[in-house]
Amino acid sequence: MKADTAVLLTKEYAQQLDQENPLQGFRDEFYLQEGTLYMDGNSLGLLSKRAEKSLLNSLEDWKNHGIDGWMSGNQPWFEFSEKLGALSAPLVGAKAGEVIVTGSITTNIHQVLATFYKPEGSKTKILADELNFPSDIYAIKAQLKLHGLEPDQHLIQVKSRDGRTISEDDVIAAMTEEVALVWLPSVLYRSGQLMDMKRLAEEAHKRGILIGFDLAHSIGAVPHSLNDWGVDFAVWCNYKYLNSGPGGVGGMFVHERNLGTAPGLAGWFSSKKEKQFDMEHTLEHAETAGAYQIGTPHVLSIAPLLGSLEMFEEAGIARIRETSLKMTDYMMALIEHELGDFGFQIGNPREDERRGGHVCLEHDEAARICKALKENKIIPDFRAPNVIRLAPIALYTTYEDIWNTVRILKQIMVKEEYKNFENTRNVVA
Repeated sequence: MKADTAVLLTKEYAQQLDQENPLQGFRDEFYLQEGTLYMDGNSLGLLSKRAEKSLLNSLEDWKNHGIDGWMSGNQPWFEFSEKLGALSAPLVGAKAGEVIVTGSITTNIHQVLATFYKPEGSKTKILADELNFPSDIYAIKAQLKLHGLEPDQHLIQVKSRDGRTISEDDVIAAMTEEVALVWLPSVLYRSGQLMDMKRLAEEAHKRGILIGFDLAHSIGAVPHSLNDWGVDFAVWCNYKYLNSGPGGVGGMFVHERNLGTAPGLAGWFSSKKEKQFDMEHTLEHAETAGAYQIGTPHVLSIAPLLGSLEMFEEAGIARIRETSLKMTDYMMALIEHELGDFGFQIGNPREDERRGGHVCLEHDEAARICKALKENKIIPDFRAPNVIRLAPIALYTTYEDIWNTVRILKQIMVKEEYKNFENTRNVVA
């Protein structure tokens, strides 16, 4: 931050930043618990009034129209997934037909791998990284086994140089002639490192390799240009920064040049819409990303996303990103000034172009510190072995919230309140 240190540390400075925040008005759209500071929106976003309204609209359609809700009512369900895909497209830099709201991250990974991973000759390997979220690796290994290939031999995981980040140079160096497909996170879930997706896509394609990304920790926080970058496919969840609700239905992008490829995992919602109820046993799949749906849309789980996406359209992803960067920068500045004597390390990259939407705070006592924060009505997120994730969310966090979070964290360390708890994670961390 550019402010003088003495000014930076004051509550008045935080309040001044709030007055200057162009997104401050969106805070009133969300259900915030009085007296609680919510810093876990990168794991589960909060409920907004608009998301609640769009869910209630779908319930009303069910109540008033029964099965006719598929084609009638406030929001007909038959093409709901396609509508939400089109509304999501600007957030990932895609064309409307390239995006569909469907499935979950893991089922969507299975879909893109079943569709596009075609091992042939010596080109059989999938390239990932050793810091990836476990579910992604489970899916990759399962798909390799379905092809009769041993994961130990056909899955390459790029090593981290520092235990926090993955070097793009190391990923590119591992793109050998044996690699058929690359699968990486856009933002690493622990450290918050933002990968250079454009560069990685360009390098993969120079070598004739397909490349896809898991956008779980970037969608709704970071602008993307997936179509322009040439990314082959991507998946994400909508319940973190996009606030669609716990277990909310995910999203999928397939680049237009890959559309028309038959789905590896087909179902009746893979059909062309006008053909679906012909009930033929030969699939005529859609020529859009809708082809990669499998089963009936989960209407009550996708409905909240409609209200949420309306807010993102109004706020604009560029303004959200600008505010997010300012907030995380402010939080890191406070941490460095206030917590420097307590053994904390900031584990995320400091550069704006390499940082996602959360601050990765490392400490040997991280698990018990998180418990002490919760005791003080601050909601953080713990990730083994030693990471406290703190995510100020552009649409509903204030700078004063950030100031209070760091103040209370310092109090916990000064008074050693964390020693009242065991340094082990809860069942759900």
